[in-house]
Amino acid sequence: MRIDKFLKVSRILKRRTVAQEACSENKVLINGKPAKSATAVKVGDVVEVVYSAGAFKFRVLQIKETVKKEEASSLYEVIV
Repeated sequence: MRIDKFLKVSRILKRRTVAQEACSENKVLINGKPAKSATAVKVGDVVEVVYSAGAFKFRVLQIKETVKKEEASSLYEVIV
């Protein structure tokens, strides 16, 4: 699955266009490397989204095309 779609489905970022903008500004890292919006994300990848106030780092646990709002957090595990 593309990283921009994963960020939207998992509800880490609200809209896919916001995820694409973050990727184009090198604010999304997959395993420590800048990711383009079309970069594929796999189970086990460590993703970091850099915000102006800090960063959000998580590990991908599963990939689903659609998921209910209550189950969105089951797609990833937060890394402190």
